[in-house]
Amino acid sequence: MTISIDPPKQSFRLSQLIYDTRYRSITIQVVTLCLVALGIIWLGYNASVNLTALGLEPNFSFLWNRAGYDINQTLIPYNNSDTHARAALIGILNTLLVAGLGCVTATLIGVIAGVLRLSKNWVVAKLMTVYVEGFRNVPLLLWIILIYAVMTEGTPSPRDFREGGTASMWLDSTVAVTNRGLYIPAPVWGPNSGFVVAVFILSIIGALFYRRYARKVLFDTGRLLPMVWPALLIAIIPAVLVFFILGRPIGLSYPELGGFNFAGGLQISNPLIALWVALSLYTGAFIAEIVRAGILAVSKGQSEAAFALGLRPNRTMSLVILPQAMRVIIPPLISQYLNLTKNSSLAIAVGYADVRATLGGITLNQTGRALECMLLIGLFYLAISLLISGVMNIYNNSMKLKER
Repeated sequence: MTISIDPPKQSFRLSQLIYDTRYRSITIQVVTLCLVALGIIWLGYNASVNLTALGLEPNFSFLWNRAGYDINQTLIPYNNSDTHARAALIGILNTLLVAGLGCVTATLIGVIAGVLRLSKNWVVAKLMTVYVEGFRNVPLLLWIILIYAVMTEGTPSPRDFREGGTASMWLDSTVAVTNRGLYIPAPVWGPNSGFVVAVFILSIIGALFYRRYARKVLFDTGRLLPMVWPALLIAIIPAVLVFFILGRPIGLSYPELGGFNFAGGLQISNPLIALWVALSLYTGAFIAEIVRAGILAVSKGQSEAAFALGLRPNRTMSLVILPQAMRVIIPPLISQYLNLTKNSSLAIAVGYADVRATLGGITLNQTGRALECMLLIGLFYLAISLLISGVMNIYNNSMKLKER
């Protein structure tokens, strides 16, 4: 009878951190992290000592001082008696506004242009090529200034809308395009208006669930349910019914010419329009190429098989091609969203009050706190970039192939 005895286990030795491959990589990473942390601490300490010697020790108390300047585009109430922190918040909200609008619009433009670039219609394909190459190869700042110049120099002034003037309002006298901005009807929120908004949001969620259900039925049984008009009905009818049942709690305020300018309604300033349009068209050109590359990455056999099953071209694109192309499209699309958000800092060129113009411009010049202001701006862009990247990475993981 043979008895096997396991060799005794060797005790851990410090030399294994260097010579043992099981621990060497961890050791290198820990040492590198410590060195980087020490370098950052040394730089921060050195900067603090030098600023203190100059009488500029780091201090963020200036944020609670009176700002003393006006901001032309605000999403929340603000006046020049508010603090620099309030002004910085206005700039942050304005940055998020133009970034959000730009990402949505650029995506729509990019998807449409990318699909049309592959069109068999020669004129349409070449027009999209001219758009893509024209916007990609001209600096964004030039497009922002050009669109702003067109909005200010190529549109009439408010006095031209007076009786006998050369300009007139659009859409049954509800929209005015002037050199001071775009004036459109503004919602007036009455009692119970929150219920209408809540029902509308829930209806949109219900429409999204219906589309998911219709897609699941298609993949499981092959039965094709209508997707567009049922989703629209689910999204609109409940909110409309609640709107009339509650006695029309949401009204509209229309722009009217009074004195030297329009009163009432909602004003969208020319700087916002110029920045929004330029960012959308510029980033949309890059997204169009990403979409085109993603579609071309899908084998032609997929579309041929879909046609053989009797699917129409639009159904083939939405149900077969694009879902497979999204796995190629999403990763570079994340970078375009990040670029658009950071490129919004060019708003200072046309006087749009984003966070770079408020906290990094007027507040910095008034207080002289350059290090603190730049640090706060850097942290804001870092946070919003990480948020966008995180959300899009979650969506990207949901689009991965699911193995059985």
